[in-house]
Amino acid sequence: MSNTEKYNDVFNKAVNDYHVLDNVDTPINNPYDRDSLENRLYLKCWIDSVQWHLEDLIRDPHIDPLEALSLKRRIDRSNQDRTDLVEQIDSYFLHQYSDVNVLPDARINTESPAWAIDRLSILALKIYHMREQVERTDADKAHQERCRAKLAVLLEQKRDLSTAIDQLLEDIAAGRKYMKTYRQMKMYNDPSTNPVLYKKK
Repeated sequence: MSNTEKYNDVFNKAVNDYHVLDNVDTPINNPYDRDSLENRLYLKCWIDSVQWHLEDLIRDPHIDPLEALSLKRRIDRSNQDRTDLVEQIDSYFLHQYSDVNVLPDARINTESPAWAIDRLSILALKIYHMREQVERTDADKAHQERCRAKLAVLLEQKRDLSTAIDQLLEDIAAGRKYMKTYRQMKMYNDPSTNPVLYKKK
């Protein structure tokens, strides 16, 4: 089993587990060992699943403004948690490949493994919800067919991204590529760099 086959299994489990109750306030029940990569991947995809539905809720045209503000704050916290988790996953890979003899002509990738895996988690959600649209009994055939075509593209994208991630990890392990990470610098979350915040001091 390839690396991404394992990752996709974890993501699919998280998405399916979330949709048992399909409620943004459902407590997470992470089945994987706390110190494992699978634990971080499951948590990452669970957060993605909750945020997906928060994004649906906030788009209700009749939403109460105070409720919308509360949801926006929750989405902001969720985005921070997602970014923190991606960095934790990259730390795992940095440690895993720390003893690799990097070749003199090794190249850097456009993104780190964890940021590519982040996109794989989101794809698991897109595929789940697009398949849901295909199977809707209250939608007409034209809607179902449009969504079926989109689902085919998403499945192809998943295959291609999975292949690319597996190849990237193989290249890093062989020293043909090297990892380099840049930690988050979200200025709007920092009271010393967000002018709306520091000018109110």
